[in-house]
Amino acid sequence: MSLVDLLSPSDVAAALRECQAPDTFNFKKFFQTSGMTKKSAGQVKDAFLVIDNDQSGFIEEHELKFFLQRFDPSARELTCSETREFMAAADHDRDGKIGAEEFQELVHS
Repeated sequence: MSLVDLLSPSDVAAALRECQAPDTFNFKKFFQTSGMTKKSAGQVKDAFLVIDNDQSGFIEEHELKFFLQRFDPSARELTCSETREFMAAADHDRDGKIGAEEFQELVHS
C-alpha cells in the first residue's frame, strides 16, 4: 500500500506545493490539504504504517525527517526545526517516538 492509494494525488501535490520551501511545513495545514483529516481512524492508521518506514510500530525522529518523501520521493526533507516541532506536537507521552494512536490524534486534532 502507498499513500496515493489512500489520498488523492492532486490533494497530495497541493499539500506538497504549500511547503516546498524550507521551514514552511505546517502539519495541520498539510493534513487538511492532503485530505488526511477526512480519513477514518483506520485509514489514518494505514497511512501511519506507510510512514513508519522501519515497521517498528512507531515513527521516530529519523523517520519523521523524511515524512514528505513518503508522499512523493522527490519531496524535500523536513528541516531540523520542522522535525522537532512535529515530534513535539505528536509525542504526547514524551517517549521520543510517535505511536499510531498519537499520530491519529494529531491528524484529527
